[in-house]
Amino acid sequence: MKVHSKGTKAMLAMSIVAAPAWSGAVAQDQTAPSEEVLTTVVGVEGPKIEGIIAARNEDRLQITTAGGTTTTVAVNDETRVRGTGGFLGLGRKSLGIDALLNGLPVTVETWQSGATLVASDIRFKNDDLKTAAMIRNGTAQRFAANEQAIGENKVGVKENARAAEALRGRLGDIDQYNIKGVTNVYFASGRYQLSGKAREKLCAAAAEADAIENSLLLVVGYTDSTGSYEVNQRLSEQRAGRVVNYLQQECSWKPFRMLTPTGMAASDPTADNSTAAGRSENRRVSVNILVSKALDGFGDS
Repeated sequence: MKVHSKGTKAMLAMSIVAAPAWSGAVAQDQTAPSEEVLTTVVGVEGPKIEGIIAARNEDRLQITTAGGTTTTVAVNDETRVRGTGGFLGLGRKSLGIDALLNGLPVTVETWQSGATLVASDIRFKNDDLKTAAMIRNGTAQRFAANEQAIGENKVGVKENARAAEALRGRLGDIDQYNIKGVTNVYFASGRYQLSGKAREKLCAAAAEADAIENSLLLVVGYTDSTGSYEVNQRLSEQRAGRVVNYLQQECSWKPFRMLTPTGMAASDPTADNSTAAGRSENRRVSVNILVSKALDGFGDS
């Protein structure tokens, strides 16, 4: 990262995250005020990270790569957040840090501030942002004209009117998914054991997904805001793991049709954590039925 300043007074503009790793002073020659002076401050360039946002806590992001490595990256007011989309990647737009949702695939350029990696530029596809928002809000989308919403946890039926775009991008969008349904099961405070009702709902969700061609399951665990981040992260992972085990062992869901489960701690609450009723809604695991956009519709008559 470089900051350039011209004139007799050099301005140093750099946001420091966590403990400062360096400090410096710049002295300018005052004997020739008409002469242009160029000062350059260079930050150490960090690695480029590609992965999925696994968790977000204020000004920190946890990015999990395809190889399973998790890296913590800091964000600040200087971090650029950009979404891309449209034909040939056109249609770029700048967004705020609030757009960095859990589950969003991102590409992050970084620089090093001591032991801390700071994000200078974060990019993602606009379609990925829409998918992450649908998962967070627990929305179920359908992209077939005559499909009917069924089941207790189905919300909404929508037609995908972009047939030409879908055909053009079918092979290029293999990593994109359409959400076919969402089932939530709930937990007692501090626990990850499944209730009888939760077991019934999980097997019903597995049966529903099994009837959908090329479907996969994505399991995401959450907690309420009670307790520390470390405790809630571990508890959300335990809840997600218990659901995965039950789906595979008791509901006959095949492991190869399961995307990597994740725990999101107290992120993305669906209700107000200041009330007991709201906290009970946030202690949940979401089971998302997904179909790759590149395969959705294959096999339909």
